Amino acid sequence: MLETLIERAGLKGHKIGGCSISTKHANFIVNEGGATSKNIEDLIKYVQKAVRKKHNIDLETEVRILGEH
Repeated sequence: MLETLIERAGLKGHKIGGCSISTKHANFIVNEGGATSKNIEDLIKYVQKAVRKKHNIDLETEVRILGEH
């Protein structure tokens, strides 16, 4: 279901910095080379906002981010 929500929000391939949402499986973030932790965190937040706007569903991260970048 998560992959479908992300895909239907038009986010496959969306890129921030050196990372992107996989074009094959929308539930994966791909490091295209040189991605920073901030890029990844920004992409996660972007996806959460876009899915919320499109589907009125709040996504929660399964990972815990420790420290600051």
